[in-house]
Amino acid sequence: MDFSFYRGKKIFITGHTGFKGSWLAFWLTRMGANVAGYALPPQTTPNHFDLLGLDMESHLENINDLEKLQKAVITAKPDIVFHLAAQPLVRYSYLHPIETYQTNIMGTANVLEASRYCPSVKAIIVVTTDKCYENLEQQKGYVETDRMGGYDPYSSSKGCAELVVSSYRNSFFNLNDYNQKHNVLLASARAGNVIGGGDWSEDRLIPDIIKSAIKGKPTSIRFPNATRPWQHVLEPLKGYLMLGEKLFNGNVDFADAWNFGPNENEVLSVGDVLKMANENWSDIQYTVDTLTDHAHEAGLLSLNIDKAKTKLGWMPKWSNEESIGKAIAWYKAFYKDGTLLTQEQIKLYSL
Repeated sequence: MDFSFYRGKKIFITGHTGFKGSWLAFWLTRMGANVAGYALPPQTTPNHFDLLGLDMESHLENINDLEKLQKAVITAKPDIVFHLAAQPLVRYSYLHPIETYQTNIMGTANVLEASRYCPSVKAIIVVTTDKCYENLEQQKGYVETDRMGGYDPYSSSKGCAELVVSSYRNSFFNLNDYNQKHNVLLASARAGNVIGGGDWSEDRLIPDIIKSAIKGKPTSIRFPNATRPWQHVLEPLKGYLMLGEKLFNGNVDFADAWNFGPNENEVLSVGDVLKMANENWSDIQYTVDTLTDHAHEAGLLSLNIDKAKTKLGWMPKWSNEESIGKAIAWYKAFYKDGTLLTQEQIKLYSL
């Protein structure tokens, strides 16, 4: 990746106040990009975005307000749009399905619609999730051409968001019309379970165990044998940034869907993650919840990342041990010393 590429570029990020969005906004500002963001106010206290104190244009608005979103995009005149704004939680989606569908489906359509009427936009990267696939609980990792699906409202909303992206690519950003009727290349990115410092969201493994450890209590774990493609937040973000560069430079072959996850042998169970977390911070303890009336969550999920490796040249850099170690180290530094390791970890990753 050419880290100098983003110097001076105008970037628009939706969801910049969230966990992944704040890491992306920070990284881009450190690379010299002019960043504007559009999102709801941070949803937790503390939160990574406020702690960073980023020098950027920030619109604290709802992604479902198309008029305000269009105005923000036109004002920012971005070269590249990264769409991360979402309702990102599975269990929350069972309680608030309409909000989840509205935000994740229509919110995506709103971003694409606002972008297509902004002449400066050359590249759009829509971030969805590995849960967009129809999960058959298979050992084999899902490839980008597998069927969209989703059992729960969150997962199915992300599968629908992918269909919206595909439709806009065919209808308005058709590759056959590139540099003739339009100048925009559109890609989607499907990342696995992302971990790292600065996440305080509900119902996420690392934030839950950290919050319990701070209180001196064990965390109640629902599905210790569930497996996921865990990865540090910087891994998929690098993939998004690499896609942004390719699309901006007019490489039409990259206007497609992309998986970003760990290597095949790096897929871990929840129990494995907890063991590694405890090795990094002994205050982290857990118990297994034996109740059986939990809402459905997938037991097995993995991604095939061969396409990103061979075509994009992206590779996971940190092993599971390193990723979990970096995540736990971030929280330990924050709670014990009051320091943020965000910039230091980006430097380490960029070496």
